[in-house]
Amino acid sequence: MSDPQVQTSIRHLISNFRPDLAPYEALYRELHADPELSLYESKTASTVADLLRSLQDVEVKTIIGGEGVVGMLRNGDGPTVLLRAELDALPIHEQTGLPFASTKHMHGKPVMHACGHDLHMSALLASAKLLHHAREHWSGTLIFAFQPDEENGAGAQAMVDDGLYDPQRHAVPHPDVVLGGHVMPMRAGKIATRAGAFNSTSESLRVTFFGRGAHGAKPHKSVDPVVMASSAVLKLQTIVSREMDPMQVAVVTVGSIQAGIAANVIPDKATLLINARSFSDDSQKMVRDSIRRIVNAESDALGAPEPPTIERISHFPLLFNDPKVTAAVSESMRNYFGDDFLADIPISTGSEDISNFAIPNSAPVCFWNYGGISPKTWDDAVEKGTVEQIPANHSAKFAPEIQPTLTVATDAYALAALTFLTLRSP
Repeated sequence: MSDPQVQTSIRHLISNFRPDLAPYEALYRELHADPELSLYESKTASTVADLLRSLQDVEVKTIIGGEGVVGMLRNGDGPTVLLRAELDALPIHEQTGLPFASTKHMHGKPVMHACGHDLHMSALLASAKLLHHAREHWSGTLIFAFQPDEENGAGAQAMVDDGLYDPQRHAVPHPDVVLGGHVMPMRAGKIATRAGAFNSTSESLRVTFFGRGAHGAKPHKSVDPVVMASSAVLKLQTIVSREMDPMQVAVVTVGSIQAGIAANVIPDKATLLINARSFSDDSQKMVRDSIRRIVNAESDALGAPEPPTIERISHFPLLFNDPKVTAAVSESMRNYFGDDFLADIPISTGSEDISNFAIPNSAPVCFWNYGGISPKTWDDAVEKGTVEQIPANHSAKFAPEIQPTLTVATDAYALAALTFLTLRSP
């Protein structure tokens, strides 16, 4: 991608074929106000599918691995490029104060697009229109993949397992490269990536301790699972601080402890929800083995009537940016975004399941982050030293600035795709 003429051609295509983004800003507000939980994204998927169908010659497939949607634009010989966005929202009660804030509940839970998937969808749909309008200037195949259930790390794999690439099922061609991006608490207008490990591998576990219930006045007649769980929570924090090599990175979080419903009743069981993250299979195995050892030891120490159960309820693979592909994307972004492009950003302990689209074909992946915090808010926070207090993803107050964020996100999808598609001479 060192040819200046190629870079100029890409810049020309984006600036000349980018659609009016006002309808996509409105779409963002609509999606934000009407979010849907993981595994229940039917209305969102229908909206996405209808907008893809409005683009002539885009073949649309739906109900893949749940509510997954794919649009395919076959445009002659050339590479196959997969661009990905996500459909699902989170069970969070929104507190942004936005005029289009979500007040929605599903299955008794509040729902909010607190991770930015609404912006991802809007940007990818805008970019799909851009690339569709510019199709006389490139050749290859584009796959616009909108996956369900990303928040549980299961949606991409569910689409693959449902025959995404199976010629007898959905017959989506294997991609030569898989690309995606994510809005983050960075200064709006900035965009960044890095080669190598980008996001951690992550798994969530449900641990259930079994005890023997009794009256709170007669604890000697019980085997108290609350004590087991409480002691385990404290000891789990020593895995990283006392078992991990300080040069390695791991995170162990107990996000939920549930036991009993009355103050004077010792319950029969207690449940922990545990999340573990690291940057290598060896580290992840060590953490997992330590969790199992601690949990079993706490159960044994109190004489539990039966051993605890440990169930894996979600898993995200390591997100590894292919060095060669990331170098090409980085060069395109540096040429296009100039000083707003940041190279070699720190590794993140966040997690992504986009790699599951690439694994069946060993396709290379490149993922990037872009800012969603208004420049004024960001600059003020930098001056005051309060950047860490800015609401981030999964916060009830996470509210990306629509512009310039949507423009950057739209252009980035198109820019990355055109980096690999075969450009035609004017």
